[in-house]
Amino acid sequence: MNKRRALIAVAIALLTGAALVAYFRGTWIPNFPPKSAFPVRGIDVSRHQGAIQWRLIPHDEVQFVYIKATEGGDSRDSRFAENWKASADAGLRRGAYHFFTLKTPGAQQAANFTAVVPNEPDALPPAIDLEFWGNSSVRPPVAEFQRELNAFISAVRSFYGREPVLYTAMDFKTDYLDGFPVPRLWIRSVITAPRLPNSDNWIFWQFSEKMRVRGIEGFVDHNVFKGNNDEFQSFINRRGSPSP
Repeated sequence: MNKRRALIAVAIALLTGAALVAYFRGTWIPNFPPKSAFPVRGIDVSRHQGAIQWRLIPHDEVQFVYIKATEGGDSRDSRFAENWKASADAGLRRGAYHFFTLKTPGAQQAANFTAVVPNEPDALPPAIDLEFWGNSSVRPPVAEFQRELNAFISAVRSFYGREPVLYTAMDFKTDYLDGFPVPRLWIRSVITAPRLPNSDNWIFWQFSEKMRVRGIEGFVDHNVFKGNNDEFQSFINRRGSPSP
């Protein structure tokens, strides 16, 4: 009996190891959403993807892209202008996102974003990247953070006439967005499907950080929109409404 248990334990360890190797190589996506349920798919990119060959990106796999524009109060992505124009020329629907830092006033960050990202009616709504990874070690009180985030949202909403999308993961959402209204949620969940309270909903789901797409060297984040193509177009066209 002990020998059998040992063999089972070894088999489980080998299978687990193989699964981990496949995951980190990007050959196995544990929560891959079926295209029949989520036909509208997209990627998010920054300068870290290097020079993207936008014309090679297959439109049956990628219909939209969010492009990093700015970070904090003064940092600007060196490839934003290039990616913004080339992705549109390639026929992709695109939007811009800002990495929100925890140590900089929201109004200053909004000024940085609006100085870089053009106000174009056919663009996706602006997105705000809210996460701990890569952020400042500063951890402001929740009320202070929410005040600065609200200042950013108000300025961006006023400039673009659009309700922003808030990208986050459950750890950040739990610590800093409790009680904060998030009408347009972009949730990160790369192991399982999103598990949210009944009061929450999401517009976009980032399901993998290890996808490969023709035209891009290395891995790229992959996302789905919650809805069909008509609903996606309606989402893009909507102006001034906080509802999804």
